[in-house]
Amino acid sequence: MPDTVHSMVGAIADIYGPRLLGTDLLDFESTLAMFDQALPANMNARAALDHALHDAAGKALDMPVYKLLGGLCQARIPLEWSVSLATPEKMAEDVQRAMKEYGIDVVCLKAGGKGGWRRDVSNFIAVRKAVGPEVTIGMDSNEGWTVAETIRVLHELAEYRLDYLEQPVKRQNIPGMAAVRREMNGIPLMADEGVMTLGDAYALAKAEAADVFCIKLYKMGGLRAAKKVAAVAEAAGIQLNVGGLAVQSQLEAAAGAHFYASSPERLIMPAAEFIFGLGTLGPDPLVPETDFVIKGGHVTVPGRPGLGILVDERAVDRHTLKREIVK
Repeated sequence: MPDTVHSMVGAIADIYGPRLLGTDLLDFESTLAMFDQALPANMNARAALDHALHDAAGKALDMPVYKLLGGLCQARIPLEWSVSLATPEKMAEDVQRAMKEYGIDVVCLKAGGKGGWRRDVSNFIAVRKAVGPEVTIGMDSNEGWTVAETIRVLHELAEYRLDYLEQPVKRQNIPGMAAVRREMNGIPLMADEGVMTLGDAYALAKAEAADVFCIKLYKMGGLRAAKKVAAVAEAAGIQLNVGGLAVQSQLEAAAGAHFYASSPERLIMPAAEFIFGLGTLGPDPLVPETDFVIKGGHVTVPGRPGLGILVDERAVDRHTLKREIVK
């Protein structure tokens, strides 16, 4: 993403914030139009504001955010574990930790590193042999392969059951994604970096270049914008994966959970990938006490008003590095 901390602060304090003063919390579509007119792109800044507006609106109306997004479809959310590139032994250990400590049975192996596609194949085979057939294993090369390399990976892994493949080629290479999809033999092909905007979603759907869209709220500008992408996906018969950075952030993970919970089960696969906001890397410094935790490989969407996360205001004061007053 092109945003930085400083660009986000500037966009919110100088551009978006002043234009939001005096507006109605529930005028979400008007707010989206303002974002586009006042300062295009800047999706991270938009997402922060969008989540705050939904949280405030939910609290004002005494209802959880998923009610603002269409209602509750599924309260209990299965979780996916993302496995960083390492030695085959280390990657297998990471998967086994996720299984034993958290009850996770869906994992995604990072790929596309310096070792090339052959190393990625070796890593996958080692993990599959270590954990067996009961675990759903996907692979994400983060645009790291060519079309030809991707097809070779598919052939090499045919007997080891690759369960899904995420963004193997460059984001702008929609014809390449379509070519890969024709070789997948029913294995779902997921677009991540390639689907950031409503226009991206339409282009991928039109080209029949993906089976799944990875929804990451921060890259799409928040909940409301992501729901528009989800509508394109549903119309085209494309499923959704709910991802996110959510590194120790309960608030970001909660936003993803509300989006997931408000989506029909048939639209979602394979599980939610905001697990690192749920205490697996340590507690959120702003939310030292929480009941938004992993149980049996799942998490339950918060049912309190707004996002449902109880932020410690004293912790916010301690960790604040800069304050801005919007006028």
